[in-house]
Amino acid sequence: MKFLDTAKVYIQSGNGGNGCVAFRRERFIEYGGPWGGDGGRGGSVWAEAVDNLNTLIDYRFQQHVRAKNGEPGAGKDMHGAGGNDAVMKVPAGTQIYEEDGETLIADLSTTGQRVLLLRGGNGGFGNAHFKSSTNQAPRFANPGQPGEEKTLILQLKLIADAGLIGLPNAGKSTFLARVSEAKPKIADYPFTTLAPQLGVVRSDTTDFVLADLPGLIEGAHEGVGLGDKFLGHAERCNAILHLIDGTEEDVTLAYKTIRGELDAFGQGLCDKPEILVLNKCDAVPEAALTKKKAALKKACGHDVLVMSGVSGEGVATVLRALAKIVAKKRAADRKANAPKKEWQP
Repeated sequence: MKFLDTAKVYIQSGNGGNGCVAFRRERFIEYGGPWGGDGGRGGSVWAEAVDNLNTLIDYRFQQHVRAKNGEPGAGKDMHGAGGNDAVMKVPAGTQIYEEDGETLIADLSTTGQRVLLLRGGNGGFGNAHFKSSTNQAPRFANPGQPGEEKTLILQLKLIADAGLIGLPNAGKSTFLARVSEAKPKIADYPFTTLAPQLGVVRSDTTDFVLADLPGLIEGAHEGVGLGDKFLGHAERCNAILHLIDGTEEDVTLAYKTIRGELDAFGQGLCDKPEILVLNKCDAVPEAALTKKKAALKKACGHDVLVMSGVSGEGVATVLRALAKIVAKKRAADRKANAPKKEWQP
């Protein structure tokens, strides 16, 4: 399935049904009075986050979402049926914006969340509604109210436990393919990965989701290369796994380039826990590897792990470090969301 993280959708709620003008006409009932029913309410438009979706590709082909109109009222004081609602099913992590792309309407970050986007028009009153002691035979009814319409921008930010970042050809796709059942495209040229890839990873007893984000280059925040269009997916990650190609001449420059792009993008990415890994250790002489590891440690200010995504050396250590951060964050979330015990005297 093709990955699509942005979509433009036109939505429209249903019109309310018209009220009915009718009078009771039966044998032996000379003055039956008004008998027209009310119109039904138009259908509303909702958005709901559901399971088993991880792309907005459906809205590439369905760019118009319309709710049904309400039915008009009828004689014998019969009210019209309400129009069916339209429900837009989107992946968890979808943000809904106004047409300007900046005004946030809703952030559906949890499966089952549901938000009303447009309310259907009210049905019109039939003439039976207007009967009174001073107007016993009203010959008018209300028309139904028209529905609303709007154009929305949907943006999907993947919900993954950890985000995999680095310069092109740092070995991100190779690592993801080794530690999960994901099948990303792997080749020896830059920008092999053109869309984020997700994989479920197991480390000892901890399962977590790892997202491989397309490679960044210097100037990405200004639109160079693939730009920073995929960095938004890292916003919801609990940790960042930063891979550095060990065969690079200047690994410190490679590290600072990515950190600079994270800082330019903002959104708190620089504050997320980072695991820095020097990859492709099997292709670097021992002396050079030690020197590069020391240079990276000095640049980042914390420990640097070493691994090879091809041979598997050091991969288990990296996964355990990631799993530890993920487990800690999950425990903190459970504690924050746990119901508070009521104090009893």
